[in-house]
Amino acid sequence: MPKLLKIGYDAKRIVRNRTGLGNYCRTLVNAIHEADPNLDLTLYAPDPGADDLRSQLSLPYRYCSWPVARSLWRSRGIVGDLRRDGINLFHGLSGELPTGLRRAGIKSVVTIHDLIFMRHPEFYKPIDAWLYRRKFFATVREADLIIAVSECTKRDIMELGGVEEGRIKVVYQDCGTLFKRRATADELREAREIYRLPERYILQVGTIEERKNALLTATALSFLPDDIHLVLVGRPTKYAQKLTNNSAIPSPSNRIHLLSGVPTRLLPAIYQQAAVFAYPSRYEGFGIPIIEAIHSGLPVVAATGSCLEEAGGPDSLYVSPDDPRALAAAVADLLGGDNADRIRRSQEYVKRFEGNQMARRVIDLYSSL
Repeated sequence: MPKLLKIGYDAKRIVRNRTGLGNYCRTLVNAIHEADPNLDLTLYAPDPGADDLRSQLSLPYRYCSWPVARSLWRSRGIVGDLRRDGINLFHGLSGELPTGLRRAGIKSVVTIHDLIFMRHPEFYKPIDAWLYRRKFFATVREADLIIAVSECTKRDIMELGGVEEGRIKVVYQDCGTLFKRRATADELREAREIYRLPERYILQVGTIEERKNALLTATALSFLPDDIHLVLVGRPTKYAQKLTNNSAIPSPSNRIHLLSGVPTRLLPAIYQQAAVFAYPSRYEGFGIPIIEAIHSGLPVVAATGSCLEEAGGPDSLYVSPDDPRALAAAVADLLGGDNADRIRRSQEYVKRFEGNQMARRVIDLYSSL
């Protein structure tokens, strides 16, 4: 790699988002830094964000130089700061790039995670779907290279965005290293006591919203033994009220546990005490919680219809996102069997997503530009 290559990153999600995009950004940049500590990396964020998130990367930060117009700085004004700092390659980690990079002679890479706002606009406010669509088309025009996090997302970019295949490279995602170690006895006990975890539970992780389809898992409980509970971890939305105040769900609400604000350090302990992981999302760009679950030693049941088979591999089970009986049958199958071989094969499968491979692949793409 050329010694003078200086790489800038859009760090908004790094300092603000605790899950999803934030985890992807922190995991990738840390992996790149570890893979080649000699690379000159700088993080650009509109503000310092959360101390505990920012401190997870020991790299230099630059903050918005337009304090009264942060969103405009991120979409345009940042280019002046990149030129001032001698940045010659910028990576938009969360599906966006500022305009003007080409005119400034700065090469650009963008990671696009999904096009759910185009594939399923019904899950968004109309104005939000319109804005996301507009940003997407502006970004793919600006980008020199596009990283898709799955083959499913690559197909969507080509079909819905009209982007030629040669500009898109698939680089899978990894989960944080925290999920690859066993929680200590103290962490297991702390999580169990703080959140009053039931003895046997299905775990589902992710924002508790309509697209994630937790209602399917809650309905499936009625076809499972009474001692099986559902633990949902994620930011609640209005949709969450359907899970505890819905007469259509035959299962008692005391079998459904909604946990929000869980610190990252205790999340592995909640994973590792579950019996089965369920992820019946109607559409995803990839599905990092599935990778976290497999590293945590859990058998997985996910939904068909998007990219989840790519994430979970052939030894996870897949059901229709509209069939609670099928989900219950799959969970019962896993609860009643010896899953040691299934989990071992799944853990072997997800090695292809490990951070060092992801980092080397991205560094090679940088070099190609």
